[in-house]
Amino acid sequence: MRKTITLLGIFAMLLSSCSVSKTARGQRNLLSGSWTLNNISFENNTGNFKAVLFNDVEDICLEGSNWFFRDNNSTGRYTIKPSTLCGGGDRFIRWSVTERGENYQSQLQFKFIDEKLKDISGGLGYRLNIQDLTEQAMTLKSNVSVDGEPITVIYEFTKK
Repeated sequence: MRKTITLLGIFAMLLSSCSVSKTARGQRNLLSGSWTLNNISFENNTGNFKAVLFNDVEDICLEGSNWFFRDNNSTGRYTIKPSTLCGGGDRFIRWSVTERGENYQSQLQFKFIDEKLKDISGGLGYRLNIQDLTEQAMTLKSNVSVDGEPITVIYEFTKK
């Protein structure tokens, strides 16, 4: 009997530690659906930047890309339009919303998967701070370093 109570207590602690907060659940619901990445900009530094984002494509290729987030199984994709600079096509992702950032700021995190939902990134993933999220618009930010100087990449989306 004592073992059963102890096991139930441990199980309850595990469930509560893995649960998603109310804020993160609300943001998952807002994120669900189709978005267009309208603009990528850089702050905290001057000059022109050309960046390869998510170890995938240059920033100019991501502008105008379509993103889809399915909240019932945490999968999605973004689609790049083909051009002379950009290898077009779908990039499949598994995503979630966490509150582990600075000052518990919510973050969108994702990693690449294949069509069969298997991880293809070897556990490597990306985290973007959720700066603003409404039913119509979303702004994400990521902090990176260029030549030892901090740069913030800003991603501005509108919902379709």
